[in-house]
Amino acid sequence: MMLWIATLSYVGYSAGAIVCALAAIWVGGRGDETRNDRTPAVVALALTANWCFAAASFEPGKPIVELAEISRNLAWLFLLFRLFANDGRDETLRLVRPVVFALVFVEGLQLALLLIARQHAGAAELSAPILETATLFRVMVAVGALVLLHNLYVGAAVSSRQILRWNVAALAVLWAFDLNYFTIAYITAAVPIELDALRGWAAAIFAVPFAMGFNRKSSGLEFRPSRTATFRFLSLLVIGTYLAVMLALARSLDMLTGDLTRMTQVGLVIAAGALALIWLPSDHLRGWLRVTAIKHLFKHRYDYRNEWIRFTHTIGTTGFDNSALQERLVKALADITDSPAGILLVPEEDGTLELAAKWRWPSVVVPGRAAPAQLGELLERSELIVAFDELREGVDHHGEQALVPDWMRDNLNTWAAVPLLHFDRLVGLVVLSRPLVERELDWEDFDLLTVVGRQVASYLAEQAGQAALLEAGRFDEFNRRMSFVMHDIKNLSSQMSLLLRNAERHADKPEFQKDMLVTVRSSAEKLNTLLARLGRYGAPEPQKVHRFDLADAARQVAGKLGRLHPVAVLRSESVTVEGNPEALDQALVHLIQNAIDASEPNSPVILEAYSDGVSGIMQVIDNGRGMSPQFLRNSLYKPFISSKAGGFGIGAFEARELVRAMGGRLDVESREGLGTRFVVRLPLESATRIIERGRKAREDEVV
Repeated sequence: MMLWIATLSYVGYSAGAIVCALAAIWVGGRGDETRNDRTPAVVALALTANWCFAAASFEPGKPIVELAEISRNLAWLFLLFRLFANDGRDETLRLVRPVVFALVFVEGLQLALLLIARQHAGAAELSAPILETATLFRVMVAVGALVLLHNLYVGAAVSSRQILRWNVAALAVLWAFDLNYFTIAYITAAVPIELDALRGWAAAIFAVPFAMGFNRKSSGLEFRPSRTATFRFLSLLVIGTYLAVMLALARSLDMLTGDLTRMTQVGLVIAAGALALIWLPSDHLRGWLRVTAIKHLFKHRYDYRNEWIRFTHTIGTTGFDNSALQERLVKALADITDSPAGILLVPEEDGTLELAAKWRWPSVVVPGRAAPAQLGELLERSELIVAFDELREGVDHHGEQALVPDWMRDNLNTWAAVPLLHFDRLVGLVVLSRPLVERELDWEDFDLLTVVGRQVASYLAEQAGQAALLEAGRFDEFNRRMSFVMHDIKNLSSQMSLLLRNAERHADKPEFQKDMLVTVRSSAEKLNTLLARLGRYGAPEPQKVHRFDLADAARQVAGKLGRLHPVAVLRSESVTVEGNPEALDQALVHLIQNAIDASEPNSPVILEAYSDGVSGIMQVIDNGRGMSPQFLRNSLYKPFISSKAGGFGIGAFEARELVRAMGGRLDVESREGLGTRFVVRLPLESATRIIERGRKAREDEVV
C-alpha cells in the first residue's frame, strides 16, 4: 500500500513540475503583454515547478522541500497583491497591503520553525508542537488568501472580472486544496499521506486554467459544460453519495458482533438495492436534478441547439405508434417544458375551439365546445401564453379571466396554454399539463414557447393546405369519373334513339320485338343503377324555406327506411322549425343509412325529435361499431374517406352541409364498440324571428 502511494506521489509531483514549468514558459512567451502581473505569474509558476521537483526528488519533510514550498507561497501572495492593481485600482493597494504583509509574515514564520526543528533534531517531544504550529500557520495563510481572492473578484469592475476569472478560479482551487490538506493535518496531528500524494496532481491541474487566464483573449473564454454531461455527472454524484452512505453504514456495523452483524449487513444490502431500484430511476428525481442544474450551473434554462434538434426529430418521426402530426406537435411542445401530457384544440368555422388531439392525457375531460370563440380572438390579438397558476391567483393580463372555461381553470393539472399563430391567425391552442417538478413559467419559457408555437402553427397550416389540395384533387377525380357516367348515359340515350327509329320500320316483326325488349330491359337496368348512385349524393333543388314539424319529418323518414331495417321513433315532440324539409329528409336519409350499415341486422336505429328551448333537435342513435376519436377528428367530414368498405365518404359530409345551409349544426358522439349519436340542431321558428328582428333593427340603425 505504501509503495503504491509513493509511486502515485512521485508521478504526481513530476507531472506537476513539468506542467507548471511549461505554463511558466507559455505565460512568459505568449501571455498578454499589457498585464503588469505577468512577470510575478511567471515567477510563481516557476517556483511551483521547483517545489514539485524538490518534492519528487526528496523525502517529505526535508528542509529543501520546505524551503521550496515557502518560496512558492510567498510568490503566490505577491501575485495576489499585484492582481488588485489590474484594473487601475492602485489606490486600493494601500488597503490590501497590511493584510498581504501579515500573511507574508505568517508564512515567513515557517523559516523560524525550520531553524528550531534543525537545532533540536533529536528532541522527539518538539516534533508534534512544531508540526501543529506549522500546519496552523498554513491554515491561516490559506484562509487569508481565499478571503482576499473573494474581495478581489467581488470588488472588481465587470471588465476586470472577465480578465481575472480564470486566474481567480485557479488560485481558489490551489488554496482550497491547501486549506483542506493542512486542516486534516492539524486535526489528526499527522501528514495525510493520501492527500500528500495528490498535491502534485493538484498543482498540475490548477496551472492549466491559470495560464489560460493570461491568454490575450481570456476575457472571451467561458467554461460551458455540456448539459448532458452535467446531468450525467450529477446523476453519478448522487449515486456516488448514495454508495458512500451505504459504505459508511456498512463499516459502522463492524461494532456489532456475531450473527447480528451478518443479518444486519444482508438486510442493509437488500434495502439499499430496493431503494436504488425505486428512487434512482425516478422521473421526479431526474426532473429535480435537471431543474437544479439549470438553475445554478447555466446562464440560460434551455440549450437551444439541442431543443431545436429534438423538436425537428419529434415532428419528423412518427415513432412505433404511428402517431398523428397533431399528437407529435403536442409532444414537441411538452418536451420543451418537461410536461408529461398535453392536448391540442383547434378552431371550428364559428371560432369555437374543439379538441383535435390528446397526448398521454386520457384522464382530461374536454367538452364538445372546449373554449369560446372570444378566447381565441383574445389569444390571436395578444399572443398571450396563459399561465394557469397566475390565472387561479387572479392575475388578468388582457381580460382572459372571464374567457377561460371552467374545465381548464378547475383542473389543477393544467399548467400553460400556448396559442399557435400563423400569419397572426390562430390555428390551434396547446394546453400543457403540470411538470413533475414544480416551477413557475419565466421569461425564457414564454419566449421559447412563443417561437416554437409559431413554428408548430406553420406545420398545422401546411397540413391543412395539403389536405385542401388533396380534397380538391379528389373532387377533380370525382368529376372525371362523372364524365364517364355521363358518357354512359349518352350511349344509353343513343341506343334508345336508335331503337325508336328502327321501331317505326320494324315494329310488326316478332324478332325485332324480342330484341327491343331485351335492349330496353338492359338499358333500363343500367340507367336505374346510374340514377340510384347519382341520387344518393345529389342535393335536392333549392326550395323556399318554410315552417315544418320535426316530429313529422322523423316519422316520415322512419316509415320510408323502416321497411329495410328496424327504425324506431323513441321520442317525438311537436317542434316547429324553419328550413327546407326536403334537405332535412335527405340529410336524415344519409345519417340513418350510415347507422343501418354500421348496425347488426336486428339492432334498431333510434330517432328522437324534441326542443331544448333554443333549437329543434333531431337525434339519430345506433348501437353499431362506432368510430375512433382519430377518425372523428380527422376523417368523418372529409369527402371520399369512409370507415365502411366500399363507401364513398360523402354522406356525412353532405348531411352536414345541408344542415348548415338551413342555419343549423350537426354534432356527433361515438365510441368504438358502443355506437354513434348524430345530433341535428335547427333554429326554432321563434328564435329565427327574434334573430331577424335584431338584424333588421341593426340595419335600420345603420341607415
